Amino acid sequence: MTSQGTTLLLALKTVTLVVGGLITYYAYSAYRRTRARPLGALAAGFAVVTFGTLLSGGADQLLGLEMIWVFVLESALTATGFLIILYSLYVE
Repeated sequence: MTSQGTTLLLALKTVTLVVGGLITYYAYSAYRRTRARPLGALAAGFAVVTFGTLLSGGADQLLGLEMIWVFVLESALTATGFLIILYSLYVE
């Protein structure tokens, strides 16, 4: 990957982590205020998606995994997080 591509990817992953962390924080804060289960599930879903971004970056940089496995890991955590978010829209 080119140095410009690496820099752009790092910048976008950082934005994803910051924004995902903020969404998770505010959803969790709302859950703590209201004790509404859907908000708790929403916070958990966004936490899993955000953690997937962090974990995939760490797996790439620290563990040296092949890119295909980094993408598989990130996609699996993203899909899991989205399923939790979907659940949060239906739970009473």
